[in-house]
Amino acid sequence: MFENRTYRNLHRKKGLISFNITVKETNLNIQAETDLTDMALKSVLDCRNQIETYIQFHPEFATSLVPVKNLFPVPPIITNMIKAGQMAQVGPMAAVAGAVAEFTGTGLLSRTREVVVENGGDIFIKSDSETIFSIYAKNSPFSITTGIRIEKRDKSYGLCTSSGTFGHSKSFGKADAVTILSDSCSLADAVATKIGNMVRTGRDIENAIDAGKKVPGVQGIVIIIGENIGLWGDLKLVKISP
Repeated sequence: MFENRTYRNLHRKKGLISFNITVKETNLNIQAETDLTDMALKSVLDCRNQIETYIQFHPEFATSLVPVKNLFPVPPIITNMIKAGQMAQVGPMAAVAGAVAEFTGTGLLSRTREVVVENGGDIFIKSDSETIFSIYAKNSPFSITTGIRIEKRDKSYGLCTSSGTFGHSKSFGKADAVTILSDSCSLADAVATKIGNMVRTGRDIENAIDAGKKVPGVQGIVIIIGENIGLWGDLKLVKISP
């Protein structure tokens, strides 16, 4: 399931220690100032337990492709996913990878000043410096050769990618990569799914960007399909040397 994760080597932050966490379908690569494996594992187990327990009582949470209502009482990660789905107009599970990355990373910030949590291409980050993220876009010449540069930010943020040509996420589009920048990793994940569903050819890029930038909280968008690329917002594209 996790064999094609070589792109993780391109996200290394100087001075941070890298370690992996795997629980069932969840596989995280984490970078922090010290090895926080035990703490991260507990956080992932808590997240999965809350999600799996909620699904037992509300099965539609796992299957709905449209927003669902917030049925109280619910743990914060469920509320977070439901809100992200409502804002992006997709089902709550479209935000699950981003939510797990975000809740895990937020918890670790009590023990590390900087942290990067990558969950299948969905990244939660708090960094004291600018960061360059490579873009993996399977069928495109921009894949790996093009990166996204994010300037230093005072707050944590999320950078999430959806694809219609690779990966395990459900997408109704054909984009090689749709990447969304937001303060909320959950929202970035959900909107990446929404926008990815809209892109089937290069001609769809402009309308998809127009739709994405209307979602409150979206700060940057990159769309790649074949030899076509679209960019909007608070990020810059950079060339990555082989």
